Parts: sequence; structure tokens; C-alpha cells
Amino acid sequence: MTRRKKIYEGKAKILYEGPEPGTLIQYFKDDATAFNAEKHAVIEGKGVLNNRISEFVMSSLNLIGVPTHFIRRLNMREQLIREVEIIPLEVVVRNIAAGSLSKRLGIPEGEALPRSIVEFYYKNDALGDPMVAEEHITAFNWASTQEIDDIMALALRINDYLSGLFAGVGIRLVDFKLEFGRLYEGEMVRTVLADEISPDSCRLWDAATNNKLDKDRFRQDLGGVSEAYAEVATRLGIFRDPKSAFAEGGAA
Repeated sequence: MTRRKKIYEGKAKILYEGPEPGTLIQYFKDDATAFNAEKHAVIEGKGVLNNRISEFVMSSLNLIGVPTHFIRRLNMREQLIREVEIIPLEVVVRNIAAGSLSKRLGIPEGEALPRSIVEFYYKNDALGDPMVAEEHITAFNWASTQEIDDIMALALRINDYLSGLFAGVGIRLVDFKLEFGRLYEGEMVRTVLADEISPDSCRLWDAATNNKLDKDRFRQDLGGVSEAYAEVATRLGIFRDPKSAFAEGGAA
């Protein structure tokens, strides 16, 4: 597909003008970043793997009635998506203590939480995406009370579904990040899931060994990032085996 006007470029994706009004093309890069982009590398094939994994997850969520911006995959690195107005919040759902939660509250990594926890972070790279409360969100008009309720309900529903999906292939869903957007349909506005769901945005551990199968392999210099992502894709049935994932991962 002929590339159109670039709308936005982030750390791991580029958005281009879509073929029809109200659509965009989302391109997955091989760039890996961590610690607010202080750490950066290019990992060959990562964008292809994230594209395929996110396609699989978003399609599955669409089928169970969770509204998303995803329309269809165009090729190995691009998706056709609905254009939405991104709500400036990162929504983190936690099932098991890890990352910043363990550091903030002194909970040992790997300890199951009493219940799933939903946290909000203000989406602002310059400020380091600070954690915020519902009072901040409504006071600064980042989202309405109704939108917060919708986001909470969708986040927990997505968590229930994904926890079962990954558990079925021997993976623990430790935590994950979501983003939501406003989809304008005439005079109607819907809150829909946007961005991506992939090992870049989820902590995924092997259920038997707790081996990390996600972006923490890059953050913590564990190596084998592409291999871990390919393992996730293979377990989900997206590829027949990790070698086929790498064969497609090299394609543009």
C-alpha cells in the first residue's frame, strides 16, 4: 500500500493517513525503548511480531463485544484502524506485583495481589507519565466521570478475558497497559480500546518457570527479546513454531 501523510510517530509505531475518512494506518517499528526512551535499540522483527500478536488479541476482543479501534491487518507491519481521539491516560491493570508497584509499595515481585488493581497515569512523556487519581482526571478534564466508569469496566473485562486466554497457553498475565480513545460516530461518542496489546505493553511470565516473555527482557538486559515474543505468538497459535515467526519477522 502506498504510504500516505504521516500523522504521528511514537516510540514504537507510526500513524499514517488512512485510505478512507476516519481511518488511519498503524505501522509497527522494530524500535525498543525503556525508561522514558532513555534506553533505545532496534530489535529486528519485533514490529512484525507485535503487529501479529496485537491483531490476534484485538480481533478476539472485537468478537466478544469489546469495542476497539482495530479494523484489519494490512500486511506484516501495518494495520487499518479507526481514527479516535486518544484519551491522555495510560491505564494499567495489575494482577501480580511487579515493576513500579513492587518498588512503590515494597511488595515482593511475583506475589499475587488480593484483587486486580487498575491504575491511571497521565500520558505525558516530558513528565514521565505520572500516576494520577480520578480527581485529577476529572478536575483537568482529561476524561469525564462516565468515561472513567466505561474505561474501568472495559479494563476489567479485558483483564478477565486475557487472563484466561494466556493461562490456556501456560502464560501468567502479570500486568498490562491499555489506552482508550473517543470514537465519533455522527453525534454519538463511544469509548474504545486503542493503541496495541502485545509483549511491549504486557508483562507475561511462563506459568511453570516465571521466565519473562515480554519487554522486561529488554529493560533488564536479559536478551532473547525477539525469541520471547515469538514464543508468545507461537503459543497463541499465530505461528506454527518460533522459526516460522522469525521467517516472517524479517519481512517488511
